[in-house]
Amino acid sequence: MSVLLYRIGRFAFTRRWWLIGGWTAVLAALAGLLLAFPVHVSNEVRIDGTPSQQVIDELAAAMPEAAGGQGMVAFRAPEGTRLDAGPGRQALVAAVDGVYRCPHVVDPRRVLAAEVAKGPDSALLRASAAVAGASGGPAPGGPAPLPADGGAVPGVLVSADGLVALLQFQFDVQTYELPAGTVARTLDVARAPVSGLGIRVLPGASMIEIPELAGAGEITGLAVAAIVLVITLGSVLAAGLPLIIALTGVALGVGGAFALSHVLEMHSLSAVLALMLGLAVGIDYALFIVNRERRLILGEGLDAREATARAVGTAGTAVFFAGSTVVIALAGLLVVGITLFTTMALVAAATVAIAVLAAVPLLPALLGLLGERVCSARARAKPRTTGPKAAPRWPGRLVRHRHLALACALVIPAVLALPALDMKLGLPSGASYHSGTAQRQSFDAVSRAFGPGYNGPLTVVARNTVPGTAIAPETLGRVAAALRAMPGAVSVSLAGTNGGGDTAILSVIPAGGPNDEETRQLVRTLRDRARQLARQDGVSLGTTGFTALALDVSARIAAALPVYLATVFGLSLLVLLLVFRSLVVPVKATVGFLLSVGATLGVTTAVFQWGWLRGLLGLDATAPVLSLLPIVVTGVLYGLAMDYQVFLVSSIREAHVHGETAHRAITSGFATAGRVVTAAAVIMISVFAGFAFNADPMVVQVGFALAVGILVDAFLVRMTLVPAVLAIVGERAWWIPRRLDRVLPRLDLEGDRLLGRLRGERPSGAQAPVPADHP
Repeated sequence: MSVLLYRIGRFAFTRRWWLIGGWTAVLAALAGLLLAFPVHVSNEVRIDGTPSQQVIDELAAAMPEAAGGQGMVAFRAPEGTRLDAGPGRQALVAAVDGVYRCPHVVDPRRVLAAEVAKGPDSALLRASAAVAGASGGPAPGGPAPLPADGGAVPGVLVSADGLVALLQFQFDVQTYELPAGTVARTLDVARAPVSGLGIRVLPGASMIEIPELAGAGEITGLAVAAIVLVITLGSVLAAGLPLIIALTGVALGVGGAFALSHVLEMHSLSAVLALMLGLAVGIDYALFIVNRERRLILGEGLDAREATARAVGTAGTAVFFAGSTVVIALAGLLVVGITLFTTMALVAAATVAIAVLAAVPLLPALLGLLGERVCSARARAKPRTTGPKAAPRWPGRLVRHRHLALACALVIPAVLALPALDMKLGLPSGASYHSGTAQRQSFDAVSRAFGPGYNGPLTVVARNTVPGTAIAPETLGRVAAALRAMPGAVSVSLAGTNGGGDTAILSVIPAGGPNDEETRQLVRTLRDRARQLARQDGVSLGTTGFTALALDVSARIAAALPVYLATVFGLSLLVLLLVFRSLVVPVKATVGFLLSVGATLGVTTAVFQWGWLRGLLGLDATAPVLSLLPIVVTGVLYGLAMDYQVFLVSSIREAHVHGETAHRAITSGFATAGRVVTAAAVIMISVFAGFAFNADPMVVQVGFALAVGILVDAFLVRMTLVPAVLAIVGERAWWIPRRLDRVLPRLDLEGDRLLGRLRGERPSGAQAPVPADHP
């Protein structure tokens, strides 16, 4: 591998314009595809096979008109005015009329007019009256319909004080399938009639088309990464190369996923995760290679061409296997059998693979453009081979106080993991958004005016057990009365029926919010009572909605997590056994990884669920831990943790293989790799932390969790626990049974085969002979 990569680096340095031109052509072709095909990214969490998703799919088949995305808008009037009287009512009626006339918005008035035309024989009107009677009708002093000429405006409720009105409507397709700008234009139409009266229009959390993938926080994170690169490499020109490599990899990886999004359903989190990983690993991988090239130039007097080829052959080999571990960890998500994770894994793994490809053939081509300018005259005047003099101090202290260091590295992550014992999983609702966002303001306004349950109504689909036979209005009334009598249910209303009348949609308003335990218990009660109601009335019931979906997603992921963990741990032991040819190192690395994941989930629970330190982090909302987070964090952190494991421990093993004692190899390995690994960790933390300030609550939690995970893993586990264990175990850390040693393939991570071929040669431009004990 090292010899092949050496040749690739040498070729790329010489034929740089061919390679740069080829990559540029690919980027141009991708840009053309993105212009030709629209990008489709959704926020829908779809987990096939769950009870909620089955209800949604059955409903789409029986009532296609009810399968579109849900829209919710709150209107907030100034204090002292009302929305159900005077100018406020007229403006609100005009706003609702404008929304119902918008393209892709289903107008319920047409259905209602058709049913009224049928007269007393209208099955829908009779069923609606039966359900309303069974539910008890509007509560005194509670929300009421908006009055209009000849009746009430469908889909609109007004609070008792008249300050807030809630409009709930439906699109004819899912929100992410709408033409670009549809949601924004619908909101503009709603604002136009009411703006002159000071009435605010607050869209709900469902009124989002394409989430923001990058903003000020992400740009700040990149700026911090750039500063760290300049400090680490000591050159602005050299520091720019990792950024170019990372941005190129992200452009191809995420851009390619976007180009396929019209045929492959892609969640916004898939794009964001690929963007996070592509930036982080792209910068880190290029940093390791550029840093190795500069060391070879400054410490061994090689010219830029030879130094680049050797850097690709040695550090590039570590980059290749480090990237492979990330790809393997992400590919492990395929065993979960959930389409959402499959897409997420494929997009992220492809982006990481492209980052590795960019770091191996494209980076040496860019280094060819810089040539000897990659090292300044000042740096050449003071060559260094082992980094700053302070580099060995930390590992030296770890070796001397290895038992204390081991205790700290074990206890601190264990304590940080304790809050995870109380972790509650869920999906983000309007309450999860920052208080300055319209989604959070809409959630709060609706909660205060109507009750928190109106932000997350449950959908109960009633179907006659005899297909093709309409459900009698009296039967629907009895079912509605049974639902209304359940603990935690506030009201029940009929949302619609299909043409044959054998399928009806009932909307159940819970007393609690979407993520409240009271609402979760109501979902469980609805499902438990479904069989009893089916026997009594001959009607099957299925429950879906935000809370039901969150419960099902959490249960499905909890069931899949053990399988995934077993897969990841098995791959971890195998890959590290191949790379380091040791039994102790893989076990130690896997235990450290467990500590990192536990601490990450514990800190995330304390901050987001308990609300600890949220003010310091700019957060003002508590929310359950994202259902997808444990499995995503496990996969991503495993891959990234193995990156630092490979880069740091391979440097220690390299020193040991070349004759140093076990303890001396630890300090030498740190002197060689510690500084750059620290810089790489800081860069990765900065990139992930930048995403923690995204507007999307899901992205916020993922960015925060990954930043915390890298902080714990890099500094407590890899740079404290790992050397402490190696110091305690000593020479036994590198022991492997002879039979196993003979069977395992040799990966040559240290580049010994490459050195063996170069020892008898004097490279072109070399000012000193190539040492026999160091690449």
